[in-house]
Amino acid sequence: MLLGYNTNGLAHHRLSDALRLMADEGYKSAAITLDAGALDPYEDPAALARQAATIRDLLDGLGLGRVVETGARFLINPRAKHDPTLMDPDPVRRALRVDFLRRAIDAAVALDASAVSFWSGALRDGSAEEPAMDRLAAALRPVVEHAEAQGVRLAFEPEPGMFIDTFERFARLDERVAHPLFDLTVDVGHVHCNEAGPIGDHVRKWGPRIANVHIEDMVEGVHEHLMFGEGTMDFPPILQALRDVDYRGGLHVELSRHSHMGAEALRRAHGFLSPLLRP
Repeated sequence: MLLGYNTNGLAHHRLSDALRLMADEGYKSAAITLDAGALDPYEDPAALARQAATIRDLLDGLGLGRVVETGARFLINPRAKHDPTLMDPDPVRRALRVDFLRRAIDAAVALDASAVSFWSGALRDGSAEEPAMDRLAAALRPVVEHAEAQGVRLAFEPEPGMFIDTFERFARLDERVAHPLFDLTVDVGHVHCNEAGPIGDHVRKWGPRIANVHIEDMVEGVHEHLMFGEGTMDFPPILQALRDVDYRGGLHVELSRHSHMGAEALRRAHGFLSPLLRP
């Protein structure tokens, strides 16, 4: 697997500077969060194409693998975090998220990224479980169709507080989507927060479906991304489980609230994880 870092933890850096910092520290993969100033997919198309080509060349030159992430907080709606989502009851607002995800798929093509990672959003209108699941599956159809047309792997992330928050709910959604390009982002902190049993058992169960991995420390039952050593996670068994399933993609540190100390967090995370990844 390739130790990587999510650019949402270097949000105050130019994207090119963030990628160079990663490579200088020894990271081998980048999870690129599309955002204002970081391959903003709403830029003029010609300018965006030039930016993407420049970043792709930089990634290639630095030897960095890459995935595209879609967790920008205020990119679609400057007044509300992560709004709108695929769970919005208003089809017009849902379509805004679908359009963003289609643009993210196009960005993945331009960057030669291995996957696009995304999530459901929270269910806020009190709908019953099955109609809400149907709503989400319907919203995903144009996203999956666009991914298929572009040949891009999708990596869906169960996340605490969102409608799809566990593997059990993902499995039910997966039955409805039923597409070979529809796979998983596994955030091991989310598993620690939300799921019962050892994290490694879940990794082994879902191994062939894992397209992307996020890693950070976390306290069981508390959805807060922490620096390594500040939570209650036991990392060697998690990394061994990823080896057991022969996971070869990016293991991306996600410390989105650490951008104020981005370069230091980058260094400390590498110092913690790199010894654990040695054969």
